[in-house]
Amino acid sequence: MKVDADARQRLSAFLGAHEDSIVRQWTEMAARTLRGRLTNVELTRQVRDVFGALQGLLTADGDGQIAGAEAGESRAALAELSRAWARQGFTPSETASLVFTVKEVVLGLTEAGQGELATTDFLLLSLVVDDMGLFTFETYTKTRESVIADQTEQLLELSTPVVKLWDGVVAVPLVGTLDSARAQVVMEKLLQTLVDTGSAFAIVDITGVPAVDTQVAQHILKTVVAARLMGAECIISGIRPQIAQTVVALGIEFGDIVTKSNLSDALLHALRASGVEVVRRSGRDRAL
Repeated sequence: MKVDADARQRLSAFLGAHEDSIVRQWTEMAARTLRGRLTNVELTRQVRDVFGALQGLLTADGDGQIAGAEAGESRAALAELSRAWARQGFTPSETASLVFTVKEVVLGLTEAGQGELATTDFLLLSLVVDDMGLFTFETYTKTRESVIADQTEQLLELSTPVVKLWDGVVAVPLVGTLDSARAQVVMEKLLQTLVDTGSAFAIVDITGVPAVDTQVAQHILKTVVAARLMGAECIISGIRPQIAQTVVALGIEFGDIVTKSNLSDALLHALRASGVEVVRRSGRDRAL
């Protein structure tokens, strides 16, 4: 899309002559759509930013395209708006509509006799605004993808805690499906905890893992091997009957890795292996 210099000059002059009226009506229309989620002062400021971006495209040396080399300031203003609205939870339609609304405002002014704008000039305005709206939508989408990726990474961190059960004993309670990305996070957190605590035993508890297939087993084995390279003995707990049958059917071998049916048995094994004597006291002994 290319807008000739004369048309851009006429559009810029029209918008500049009616700036206050356009911004006021533009803000009022946007406020009805947003239903009070932004203050009037904040919304007015953002509308003026978009208005400034539009004027910047019309007055800059270039062809009026948002992708042009001369449109850097306009792109920056629209990108900042898109990123802010994406992080605040506004929809992409709401974000793009804020830009498109100016066409309705300008059309209303001309129909009310508050200004004269040729049909061809309004068409050119529409093309420029559409270009801005598409840029805003694309920037919004990229920002949301980035936000979702960050949230996914944070959830992975939260879903793979490494806890200290005893001096020299740490555990990784796994819940849910173990894919490649999560397995990498588990391995990194476990190894770092082994370094930080100097633990000699690591328990990988899979009680919360719904199913174990070849891929999941490989991820677990890689974690165990990595821990062993750090000098820690690994114990796998939470081997339920259904998982045991699946492991046998798939021909998966855990080799010399110690496996236990539950976390308490695994902890007991680790304590005894580390030289801690565990004595079960009778009820009479506890009373005394």
